[in-house]
Amino acid sequence: MSEQLDRPGPRIRVWYRPMVARGEHEQHRVATTLELLFDLCFVVAVGQMAAALHHALSAGHIGHGVLSFLMVFYAVWWAWFQFSWFATTFDTDDVPYRLAVLVQIAGGLVIAAGVPRAFEREDFTVIVIGYVLMRLAGVTQWLRAARSDRVRRPTCLRYAGGIVVVQILWIARLALPHDWLLPAFFVLFVLECLVPLWAEKAVGTTWNRHHIAERYGLFTIIVLGETVIGASAAIQHGIEDGQHLGGLISLAVAGLVLVFSLWWLYFDQPGHKRLGSFRTAIAWGYGHFLIFASAAALGAGMEVAVDYDAHQTALSSLPAAMAITVPVAVFLFFVWLLHIGPANACRPIAIGFPAAAVLVLASSFSPAPVHFAAGIAAVLVVVTVAATRGHPID
Repeated sequence: MSEQLDRPGPRIRVWYRPMVARGEHEQHRVATTLELLFDLCFVVAVGQMAAALHHALSAGHIGHGVLSFLMVFYAVWWAWFQFSWFATTFDTDDVPYRLAVLVQIAGGLVIAAGVPRAFEREDFTVIVIGYVLMRLAGVTQWLRAARSDRVRRPTCLRYAGGIVVVQILWIARLALPHDWLLPAFFVLFVLECLVPLWAEKAVGTTWNRHHIAERYGLFTIIVLGETVIGASAAIQHGIEDGQHLGGLISLAVAGLVLVFSLWWLYFDQPGHKRLGSFRTAIAWGYGHFLIFASAAALGAGMEVAVDYDAHQTALSSLPAAMAITVPVAVFLFFVWLLHIGPANACRPIAIGFPAAAVLVLASSFSPAPVHFAAGIAAVLVVVTVAATRGHPID
């Protein structure tokens, strides 16, 4: 929060700065420690969702578990999305900004606390409270930006107004009959996604593509971490139970290879090169919902695989395998679509990703789906390294 004055002298702390747009070509722009803390607090919500999905799948409640997971994950993802894109333009890192982010973090923790009720009772009241709290804290940031940045004031006011209207509708949704809740969710989902498109038509905000790519990469690492937790649970379970220890350790090793391969494939190509115009950048950002969700779901899938090997789940072999293979296939497909590009000049990579996604799905019928999926992902890493000779493609 320190700022160097133009004249020589000691550095002083500035508690308030005018909130004006930062330059989109600002050099050496990296994630701040506050953004890292924000992401760290969101780990709690992601972990709660992965645990709830694991229990739902192991109990055989597949449809309910997957739908609840996607609905709750949307709340976390969209709040994170809005925070990250606002910060890339208007991060002042002064006292009012930090306090507003504190309220947003509190909202994320409220969402995490409401996850069990959402999965077990289909009661989203606590989640809506946390979500609305985060979004309204964001509104105060947009109003502050509207006051300081006269050029982008129409855009900031559109953001603030659009967010407030949709939050009122989220609260009103709680009073709807049960049969209307799901259709209303999808309507509000669409409205939320339309607000940035409508607001940016006034005056486009500045955004730093290197900063945005780094923010998305950091969150990808966080959700991939759920898979590491699942692999660790395999070893812990085997040690405590004393049975199936060899199989569970093998499963843990395969899970580690799998998550390392997915990390490698995601970061092999620089994400910022896919961010050109605002339209392509926003599509890239929206598409990451499925990358993030599939990575988090993979952590739950790893724990389902542990339950299946230990004979502690109601699932048969195929659904238990698909808890792993479907998230991996979705992750590979959307990394290919968003990071690689279907028209990529490097044909082994352009063809390899979708082919690997199909092979991973086919491995659902194999006797060792986690090991097959890990092997396919590792082979894709080898193909990628060989095709690019270890260097990213421009």
